[in-house]
Amino acid sequence: MPWNRWPSMDRKPGVGVILSLCDTSPIGTPRLGMSEVLAQVAALEGAGFDSVWVPDHFLHRAPVMEVGQEVGCWEAWVALGAIAQATSKIQIGVLVTCLPWRNPGIVARMTETLEELSGGRFVLGLGAGWHEPEYDAYGLPFDHRFSRFDDAFAILEPLLRTGKADYQGEYFSAKDAISIPRGPRGEQGGVPILFGTHGDKMIELTAKYADAWNTCWHGKPDDAAKSLHKLLTACETVGRDPATIIKTAGVNVVLSGAGDEAPEKAISGSADEIAAGLRAFAEAGYDHIICGIEPCTPAAIEELKAALDIFDRG
Repeated sequence: MPWNRWPSMDRKPGVGVILSLCDTSPIGTPRLGMSEVLAQVAALEGAGFDSVWVPDHFLHRAPVMEVGQEVGCWEAWVALGAIAQATSKIQIGVLVTCLPWRNPGIVARMTETLEELSGGRFVLGLGAGWHEPEYDAYGLPFDHRFSRFDDAFAILEPLLRTGKADYQGEYFSAKDAISIPRGPRGEQGGVPILFGTHGDKMIELTAKYADAWNTCWHGKPDDAAKSLHKLLTACETVGRDPATIIKTAGVNVVLSGAGDEAPEKAISGSADEIAAGLRAFAEAGYDHIICGIEPCTPAAIEELKAALDIFDRG
């Protein structure tokens, strides 16, 4: 099984930014329209960042928000289509999509279409979901989340890798299913698959099948040490070289103009201090750093770019 699907990047490790698609959040600003999102994307690509990511959520309610508060979000996959068309170089990804929310065959077709739209720049991030109010609001089952993910992935993985799947599961099934046409990397086995997870069962599945893994949201490498240890142990259990898994870290970065709800676990300070914080994750062995920035504006992206320039100088 090849493990070289992760896109090649000149910067080691790569550095990207996750954008908010919500009305407000710890990594966003109030009432973002898609024109504002695309302006941020243009700023990131122009500044030379390696990747841009969006989360897959429908809404946030308590316990994430205060009781009585709620926010809504633009739909991630539709937004990614716009981002793919608005860019030409930067890698784009979803961090992460809740696989059991959608039929895995449909996710395969969505993935190949985004691959085509982006010219082979898409990274498929997958997870089992966690925010129960979203499930309740839309009548989605919250029980047996790992089993539902496992069933769905048993269909999605062969569809993406070979274009075919035949599987009868308890929650999802496919009968002589196909996924064609393929995107630009179809002949090489399709898009890179990233798992975003800390759960024991999902970590083991990561070690078996994923091209990349994400842990988030942190302010320093020690915050993620327990989860990284889980991954390394799982690799040993299944007999996989951990060097073949791209390790990505979601890192909170607080910049000028951040609101009172900025995360406690975060990198902050001068451009030199932010660069040093990013460098700590590089020295800890992470291959890609995904910054969740507060506030998320073109001006803040420019401020982060100053830290990135220092980071590049080493």
